[in-house]
Amino acid sequence: MYGGGYIGGEETLQTNQDDPIALAEFEARIAAGDKIEPKDWMPADYRKQLVRMIEQHAHSEVIGALPEGTWITRAPGFRRKLALMAKVQDEMGHAQLLYSAAETLGKSREAMINDLINGKSKYSNVFNYPAFTWADVAVIGWLVDGAAIVNQVANSKGSYGPYVRALERICYEESFHLKQGHDNVVFLATGTEMQRTMLQEALNRWWQPLMHFFGPSDTMSVHTEKLMRWKVKMASNDDMRQQFISMYVPKIWELGLTLPDNELKRNPLTGKWAFADPDWNLFFEVIKGNGPLNKERLAVRRTAEERGRWVREALLKADMKYTVPFA
Repeated sequence: MYGGGYIGGEETLQTNQDDPIALAEFEARIAAGDKIEPKDWMPADYRKQLVRMIEQHAHSEVIGALPEGTWITRAPGFRRKLALMAKVQDEMGHAQLLYSAAETLGKSREAMINDLINGKSKYSNVFNYPAFTWADVAVIGWLVDGAAIVNQVANSKGSYGPYVRALERICYEESFHLKQGHDNVVFLATGTEMQRTMLQEALNRWWQPLMHFFGPSDTMSVHTEKLMRWKVKMASNDDMRQQFISMYVPKIWELGLTLPDNELKRNPLTGKWAFADPDWNLFFEVIKGNGPLNKERLAVRRTAEERGRWVREALLKADMKYTVPFA
């Protein structure tokens, strides 16, 4: 029995959501490592938080393809054009997998997309920034995708079956995107002085959005403890941020590049990294829709939705025409 669902985009809660026996059985299954499937009983808040997380992830894949997509025709050389085109295609495929996973929880794809273009649903803050140069594309491919992999690998061990299975495939493909981005970064870092300068400037632009990527500090989160107990989230925001810094800062420094944070350093005793406050007020402004390109990104998606409406309507009519009703 469902613990809650979505009808017409509005959340509806069923009476068994607070059943202490059902909740105890549910939490025992998760503690044992079982996967929860769509028709299993689940608390309404579990369903709600999963829809929010998976929907936002799907939106991020779609919007995240926009800054890179504009560079397909301008990528340096045919090989890099092909690689970038394949990457953008992969990202849209990831969105399809994620929308399908979210639909198993009762919210329709149409409702999710409507909530996106109307500004009700969110997507990752990092995709509201411009890609001015090819170096921006390189940094996105290596570091933004690297940050995404940290998050996705952790959550691929979560408790909701459809999301976990989607993430397993997504992580496999993202590993190729990471290699593409790293190749681009290394090429620029070992290139001419102009190329190194272009790369350094792009890295300076993206560092703060990357620190924002994993979300606010755990001290600001009100849901983390419950979501981690239910294995909706498998690592805290601060832990994932520390993992990302540990993995990539040494690699950045090895290339002779710098980072715009004078406080960035590793404690040799604890292994933890200290870093400057990445301006959480700016983060929340971007999340509220006041970032550099929030309006532009949604306008592009809204236009695409309108231009493709006739295709969806034609397919729907064709499907209805050739569907044979059951006797």
